[in-house]
Amino acid sequence: MDVDIGRLHILTRALDRHTGVTEVSQRILKQTGLRPQDIAPPAAVYSAHKEALFIRHACDAIGDITFAARAGLGVTSASTVTGYISKYSRDLKQVMENLSRFHGIIDPAISLNIRVAGNFAALEVDWKDASFARYHRRTEFLLFAALARMRNLTQVNLNPIEMRFQHKVGDHARTFEKLAGFPVLFGAEGIEIILPLSALELPVPTYDPKLREHLLEYGERLLAETPSPKQLTRARAEGLITRSLPGTILQAEDVAANLGMSLRTFSRRLKDEGTSFRDIVDDLRCDLAQTFITNGMTLSEISFSLGYADQAAFSTAFKRWTGQPPSAFKTRVTHPIRTVDRGSSA
Repeated sequence: MDVDIGRLHILTRALDRHTGVTEVSQRILKQTGLRPQDIAPPAAVYSAHKEALFIRHACDAIGDITFAARAGLGVTSASTVTGYISKYSRDLKQVMENLSRFHGIIDPAISLNIRVAGNFAALEVDWKDASFARYHRRTEFLLFAALARMRNLTQVNLNPIEMRFQHKVGDHARTFEKLAGFPVLFGAEGIEIILPLSALELPVPTYDPKLREHLLEYGERLLAETPSPKQLTRARAEGLITRSLPGTILQAEDVAANLGMSLRTFSRRLKDEGTSFRDIVDDLRCDLAQTFITNGMTLSEISFSLGYADQAAFSTAFKRWTGQPPSAFKTRVTHPIRTVDRGSSA
């Protein structure tokens, strides 16, 4: 799954400003598996998974769990078809409706939906590819970037009633609220931006009905021509396992049944993709463990969340995955590289 390369340029510039050097972003690009030619013109898109990894490694490198959110708040424009449709929409309600309709063109991993209820409106996020649910920092980047675009389009310093995430960040929640200037809830049932109902009526100063109509026709053609992304069996399995957390790791038989396959067919398809159920579980546990440590969860909480009998079993597994005990990893991510603060990091 690919996304607009412009987002990576925003992220690398934000990281360069934060550190005061370019070496850190270049190192993280390499760590993510991106070469200079992968992001240079005429490249227009890149892997959404690599975007998620770049964001995670950047946050870990500088020891700032809010870096992705800060970078998101720095997003002021988007050179995509959805960005231009939004620019020429009448008001924020039209912007949100258009995002819900066309966002799959630029990010096939998620879907957006506008919900109006009582005295508030919500921009809801759901996973088309649930394997992306593990990338907490990317999720934060996307929601704060969506808010920044709303502000830029309406030219109003709009503050949501609340922003909600499904993952937890422990004591870091206060840091996010301080950054945002409005309530940010973690551990919520869904991912969404809650706005006052009156916000839907905020006009977009660049509104142009003729241009919007032309772009809507173009967007509909793109939507019709864009094939629905086919999820690998691995991604579908990861999504099911992720949803079963905390505390439970589904067995292969249960995942196969949920996917409408026999265990034999499920195992064969994973083998055809170059993996196995055990590899998927190990990779997901390793990945989430590192994210949970960064999020500030205790080792006992992480052990339970990932379905281990006790903390010792988790620590043994973590050392097998990474070559270091959890405590050493925690020390590394909480003692970042020295940076040069040149003002806002976004």
